Formats: sequence, C-alpha cells, structure tokens
Amino acid sequence: ELGWISKVYVNRPAVVRHAEEIKKWKTVKGTWQAAWLLKAVTCIDLTTLSGDDTPSNVHRLCFKAKHPIREDLLKALDMHDKGITVAAVCVYPARVSDAVNTLKAAGCDIPVASVAAGFPSGQTPLETKLAEIRLAVEYGAREIDIVISRSLVLTGQWEALYEEIRLCRAACGEAHMKTILATGELGSLANVYKASMIAMMAGSDFIKTSTGKEVENATFPVGVVMMRAIKEYYWQTGYKVVGFKPAGGIRTAKEAITWLMLVKEELGVEWMTPELFRLGASSLLGDIEQQIFYHVTGSYARQHELAMA
Repeated sequence: ELGWISKVYVNRPAVVRHAEEIKKWKTVKGTWQAAWLLKAVTCIDLTTLSGDDTPSNVHRLCFKAKHPIREDLLKALDMHDKGITVAAVCVYPARVSDAVNTLKAAGCDIPVASVAAGFPSGQTPLETKLAEIRLAVEYGAREIDIVISRSLVLTGQWEALYEEIRLCRAACGEAHMKTILATGELGSLANVYKASMIAMMAGSDFIKTSTGKEVENATFPVGVVMMRAIKEYYWQTGYKVVGFKPAGGIRTAKEAITWLMLVKEELGVEWMTPELFRLGASSLLGDIEQQIFYHVTGSYARQHELAMA
C-alpha cells in the first residue's frame, strides 16, 4: 500500500526534543529496579558476531544464556524458580549448529537466532541472501535477523524493497524473521518510517534498528519513529504481533530500563514481552548482573565474582 508512505512527513525537531526528554526520565530504584532489570534479561538476544567466534565461546555464551544471573542472587530475590533465561542466542550462520547442539545438550529450549541475508552490509545478490537464510534454518535457527539493501531505501525503490523482504520471509519458513533496517544509514527519519512500514507489509515479525556495525546504531529518535510506525500499522490493519528490537550500543542497565519504559509509553504493556520486544546486546547482560549484585549485597562485584557473558 504505497499510499501509506507516499506523503509521510516526520517532524524531526519534535522527535529529537522528545528523545532528549526520554534521556531525562527518572529511572526506578530498589526492588522495582531489580524487577525491571530481570524483565530486561528475559528480552535480551545474547549475541556474539565476531570474526573470531569459535565453538568454545559459543558454548560459553549458551551457558550464560541459560544462567544469565547467578543462582544465589536470584534466590535472594526469590526468583530462582521462575525459569529466567535470555530470549535467544544470536550468532552467525556458521555457528548455529554449535549453539543448537549446546542448548539441546543442556536441556534448554532457548531459540537460536542467526543473522543472514548479507549481514551486515546487505551488499549481496538476492539469490545468495535467500540461500544463506535457508541454510541457517536448515542448521536449526528458529529466528532469522535479515538486513535490508539500504540502496533500495535511499533511491526510493519501495516496491523492490517489499519484494526483497517478502522473498526473505518466504525463505524463513516457520522461523521468525527480524528485519534490520540499519537506520543509521537510511538518510532520514522519514525513510526510517517508510522502511519500517514496508518491512511490516512484507511480513516481518520484528523490525530492528541496527546491525551493531554501523557508526550510528539504536537511538531514541529512531526508536520513537519505528514504534509509531508499529502503532500506525496496528491501527490500519488490526495486526498486533509485530515486535520491536533496538540493537547496537546498548551497554548499561539504565539504558535497558529506559528502552523498556519507552516501549511501555509508546506501545503499551502488552509489548513488554520477549514475543514483541527484544534487546540486541553482547555486553549489556554483564552490567545488569552487576547492578543486581549491588542491589542484593550493597557492593559491586569484583571481576572474578561474575561469570563471563
């Protein structure tokens, strides 16, 4: 429905002002903070996307995914029997089998997500993108994080973008598809809104801000625009199961809580679940566990007291 995006205008100064206000929001404290942080843990896609990834560091990541917070800390919060794990483990396609086998051996049903479709640049022929998606699904990935061709957005080829995402969705089969817009490379907030709409029209289960490899990753102005697009799509279609995933540069517990608060403000409490909200992060979990350690003990943990993520 090109009519939905043909006359889109984003009031950038207003969005930026709103984003600055978001940064000033007072965060929750004490037990409430611990509760929000545990909620954030359950929404994390625990990620390793390095060129030197090996089976051993994927194994370690999977162990951390199943035991994200030290057991004694959860017992102190009376949360040890609530089955708290991260939402997913995210790796490159070549490491999917390692993650799937490790989690299966651990008796854990955490899904494995794989980046695909020419991640991170998207500068790959469509046939290769589709083949990569199919291979990742064949290896056992239950979620696929694709990346769009930014050139299609920058040149206004909306029908071609729709077709690319639609074919990727078909290649995913039963796997959930998160569409990475790489918002830092789209040129304008209006393009972010339009790309978000096209991605949802083409069947995306999630829209995601960034690969984490761009100069600019998840920012609050972009988050506001993408969430408003999700809300508009719901109003237009009645379809309420498109999720949102900010990714890249989210490293602190305070940032995680602020993103959760923003989702609650823009989309509502029903979006504050792993089914509709994810945080893409590699180092965030370490800071969250540190803050929970402080809440329980009154002091910060030394390096050897918390397991490596």
